Amino acid sequence: MTKNKLAIIIPVFNEAENISATISVIENTVKTPHVIYIVYDNDDDNTVPLVKALKENGASVELLKNPKKGACEAIKWGLKTAIGDYKLVTMADMSDDYGDVDKMCSLMDEGFDLVCGSRYCKGGKQLGGGIIKKTMSRTAGLTLKLLAGVPTYDATNSFKLYRSTMLETFEIQSDGGFEIGLEIIAKAYTSGYKITEVPTTWKDREKGQSRFKIIQWLPKYLKWYFYAIRH
Repeated sequence: MTKNKLAIIIPVFNEAENISATISVIENTVKTPHVIYIVYDNDDDNTVPLVKALKENGASVELLKNPKKGACEAIKWGLKTAIGDYKLVTMADMSDDYGDVDKMCSLMDEGFDLVCGSRYCKGGKQLGGGIIKKTMSRTAGLTLKLLAGVPTYDATNSFKLYRSTMLETFEIQSDGGFEIGLEIIAKAYTSGYKITEVPTTWKDREKGQSRFKIIQWLPKYLKWYFYAIRH
């Protein structure tokens, strides 16, 4: 396989309702040379046969089997093994706006090491989603910007683009949930890497069920929140 500029990493768990449409939108929207990496836990995941069929029909997609379990481990495995100069994390539910990806890549071309999709900066939007989750993520982003100087209003958003060489410079310790994005931005910022954000529109999924576990994962988010504040 030749090395592509952009690796798009999507963790999945039984996303048969969404995956075909998600891949189609990415393929029709993102002009930056890319490969989509679908990271799954189990061979009986109903996403897998659909991805295999799409690949046979010419889609720029690869399957990666997660050697462990869970969304966090899937993202970690994708970031470690996917091939590309830049690595984008997104979900399979079309909640993120793929029309922003080429702009994010252009900012990386200009020298940034991490580009955050931001729901809460000027021009960003969040459509739907639980009020508690929304309030907590907005508050976390605002206070990290004001108190720690983190250069984004949306540090908790998973929709981020990373420079691969940056990711190789520190160990990712997250072990559950989606706090991995907050860990990486905290470590990148405190290590002096160049970070910016672009306004993006996030919308709640229309099909399938969200597996975001706010109570279970909150302590993990707080760990990296206070890491950024302390450093």
